[in-house]
Amino acid sequence: MREHISKLFAVLLLVGSIYGFILLKESKVKNKPVSVVVIPTAYVSEVKNESVPVSIMESGRISAKDKIDLFTEVQGVMETSSKEFKPGSSYKKGELLLKIRSDDFYANLQAQKSLFQNLITGIMPDIKLDYPEAYEKWNAYLKSFDMDKSIAELPKPGSDKEKFFLTGKNIYTTYYTTKNLEIVYKKYTITAPFDGILTEALVTPGALVRNGQKLGEFINIGEYEMEMSISRALLNSVSVGTEVTVSNPENPDQTWIGKVSRINGKVNSSTQTVQIYVDIKGDDLKEGMYLQAELDGKAKLNAIEISRNLLIDGNQIYVVGSDSSLNLTSINVVHKSRDKAVIQGVADGVWIVDRPISGAYVGMKVLVKEEN
Repeated sequence: MREHISKLFAVLLLVGSIYGFILLKESKVKNKPVSVVVIPTAYVSEVKNESVPVSIMESGRISAKDKIDLFTEVQGVMETSSKEFKPGSSYKKGELLLKIRSDDFYANLQAQKSLFQNLITGIMPDIKLDYPEAYEKWNAYLKSFDMDKSIAELPKPGSDKEKFFLTGKNIYTTYYTTKNLEIVYKKYTITAPFDGILTEALVTPGALVRNGQKLGEFINIGEYEMEMSISRALLNSVSVGTEVTVSNPENPDQTWIGKVSRINGKVNSSTQTVQIYVDIKGDDLKEGMYLQAELDGKAKLNAIEISRNLLIDGNQIYVVGSDSSLNLTSINVVHKSRDKAVIQGVADGVWIVDRPISGAYVGMKVLVKEEN
């Protein structure tokens, strides 16, 4: 009995071992992965060429139309004036901007005027004797001579003989020498050429000002100019006098109406753009403000407008063929704005991709879905 039980246990152990070996072998067999093909969705729209209005938008900083750098042509010490020579100081046309001490030069000018007056006085007896017909005009000139005023223009000689006589007496040489000193003397005083404001001041009262030294910057705060770059293809849409809407990007409620004042006659060879200049007026405008300008150009016929991020290499876009696969087609970009592009060259009825597809390539199969 005990022998039969041992044999039965041995058989069960053998069967269990075989079964366990089979299970272990099956567990090591790897399941083959099931390949899943994902077809991307292409959002498309049907091309319908039409007349597309073109709006040209550019941004830039404005600068004062009337702006001058102040320089001195003489040397001396800057004097104190009634108004501080500092940025922000405003002046009316003709008002004193800056004065340089000119006592020494003024004394030399007055000495030269006295010399000229004495020279004319010395020739009066000869004129009365040899040119009696000219005596009255020279006598009147001498009586009206004022040391505190600019010298008047010389009387015109009545004959060549009188002219040669005056030349021999150094009348003309002395006159122009004195006139030149008067011109230089005026340069010691600088006045405002127009109503404006001082935006830069590089000297202070008491400082020594040298010939050719820059003193500051003066601008007209009423008129400004903005420079824009437009595509050469749109140049026929713009002319001098075209109205431009200018706005403040930080405050869209602030708008101004400007006009194109100048158009550059040169095309930038690298960008194929042309510079145009817009005049703007406004009390709340400031030098250096960053503004945005918009003007309406001529509408483009047989064109469509797409998002700029759909452009491939600048002159191609993806279209969907009849077999639901992607293809590239060449197009002509006639205008670009910040986010949009106006293109030509795509036939009516063609399905174009409206949204970028990640990893797109020619021949890719797509699931077509028309845009609403």
